[in-house]
Amino acid sequence: QVQLVESGGGLVQPGGSLRLSCAASGSIFSIYHMAWYRQAPGKQRELVAAITSGGSTNYADAVKGRFTISRDNAKSTVYLQMNSLKPEDTAVYYCHANYASRYWGQGTQVTVSS
Repeated sequence: QVQLVESGGGLVQPGGSLRLSCAASGSIFSIYHMAWYRQAPGKQRELVAAITSGGSTNYADAVKGRFTISRDNAKSTVYLQMNSLKPEDTAVYYCHANYASRYWGQGTQVTVSS
């Protein structure tokens, strides 16, 4: 069983930056493949970025070059650095862990607006 708690969301102007954090507890963090998803109002949840237990990463085309996913196994935390934010990045962002079973955090709201 894994518990995931996201933080770092908020309101930011277009072009600004935010860093999301997801703290995990309850299991051996290093073995989990981690990811960030997002869900905008009226839309399906979509994958934003993922990082494997070995550190390989992949990104949605919409965020390539602007977002960076990373992990700190010593702190059992995964991060999402978001730069050059756009209004279309507005969504609830969810942390996800996958190893045999899948786990979700409660989500954190990111709003990009002037």
